[in-house]
Amino acid sequence: MDIRDVPEGHLDRALDLAYLVFHERPGEERRKHHRELLLPCERVGAYEGEMLVGFVAAHRFTLSVPGGELPCPGLTFVSVAPTHRRRGVLSALLAELFRRCAGRGEPIAALWASEDAIYGRFGFGPATQGVTVEIDSRRPLALRIDPDERPLRLIDPADAPAAVGPYFEATRALRAGRTARDEERWTGEWLADEDEDDDELSPPRIVALGDPLAGYAVYRTKGENEETHAPGLVRVDELEADTPAAAAALWRYLASIDLTGTVRAWGRPLDDPLLLFAGDRDQVRVTGQFPALWVRLVDVREALEARSWAAAADLVLEVHDSRLPANSGRFRLTAGPGHARYEPTEDPAELSIGVQDLSACYLGGTRVTDLVAAGLVEEHLPGAAAMLDTALRTPRLPHTGDEF
Repeated sequence: MDIRDVPEGHLDRALDLAYLVFHERPGEERRKHHRELLLPCERVGAYEGEMLVGFVAAHRFTLSVPGGELPCPGLTFVSVAPTHRRRGVLSALLAELFRRCAGRGEPIAALWASEDAIYGRFGFGPATQGVTVEIDSRRPLALRIDPDERPLRLIDPADAPAAVGPYFEATRALRAGRTARDEERWTGEWLADEDEDDDELSPPRIVALGDPLAGYAVYRTKGENEETHAPGLVRVDELEADTPAAAAALWRYLASIDLTGTVRAWGRPLDDPLLLFAGDRDQVRVTGQFPALWVRLVDVREALEARSWAAAADLVLEVHDSRLPANSGRFRLTAGPGHARYEPTEDPAELSIGVQDLSACYLGGTRVTDLVAAGLVEEHLPGAAAMLDTALRTPRLPHTGDEF
């Protein structure tokens, strides 16, 4: 097996492999879009002779982390031919990507997992969670707070990157786990005219609140299903707002669109204020929860020293990493607001943790104490897990809706 770069001339081979693995048969327009999506990506393939039997691409993302942001390859189109499973192909591809990350000073990597059971073996942990929220909008949305009454306006999708892009970048810093978007990501992914998963949905609509901008929502609609009589749908792809009152105004608008009876928002944060200021939780329901962004600490020391810390912590961690042995060992973490040091030590371990679980906790969305209670992390010093949780805590839970 030869692991090497996949040239532009082999992109069609890579797409054919991915469609084989994921049981897809996209039309020519979608195939063209996928090809354009892969062009700027780093592309690594596993070749048997000249046959491409494994493939992984990596977006060159920048990810918000507590206190700042880091370069973060976003892995996508991970594919291994069904004839070559269980032969170490995926292990070889990811080992090569991790080697390149280390060489470029990229301490973390991320992906969305098609199968959860696969990626924990490679040190990825679920670092953000998403919930699906549904609103019964056949009656006015009941609210416990007064909505912002500033005027709403619709924005042409062609103008959205300039109109709401800077606002998104400003709000992105308020939560860890969010990727920066260039104009191509806005237009090619978020604002594509036709939705990849449901061609009955309308083109994207963007509603904005206030001037200067105090919030916006991106949504699509479709009418009543004539066969099943399911009510018309408003699917909310993104909603950002300065204040709870601004968010309430946007939700009220979405729930009042004529000829619809359901508002469905996929991938909302666990701490979405809608779930608290809704006046009737029978009307506003959480219908699902799922792991969203999976993060992998490629260089544990650099990653821990790069993020901010909410409180002081002085702990000896024993870290286990079978894929990247340089991360394994005992290290003293000395952290506090504005600083962190992470250095090897011979002192006894106070907390033993695998790199998968440390990666899940990195953005502040998974509690170490919960992992101790689940038997996944071993606490040698009582209170060590609670100390680390307090130091890792962020004002808002990490969240991302950018699936890739």
